[in-house]
Amino acid sequence: MKRLADARHRSPHWLILDAIRQYIDSEEKREDFRQGGIKAWEEYQATGLHLTLEEADDWLAKLEAGQDVDPPQCHA
Repeated sequence: MKRLADARHRSPHWLILDAIRQYIDSEEKREDFRQGGIKAWEEYQATGLHLTLEEADDWLAKLEAGQDVDPPQCHA
């Protein structure tokens, strides 16, 4: 750690704090993503609204081709 700190012109303490900050940021993003998935699943269970794979794939193919298209409407 001392070698790396010296190479970065930082203290070992700074490297430790930076690693902790990066870890916390990563874990917060992961938890936000997980919570979004849970919320989406609960909403689907409550409403039944969804897209089929084909509908989503067609929409994404149009976007990839450069077309400015709105997402398809969800349905039950």
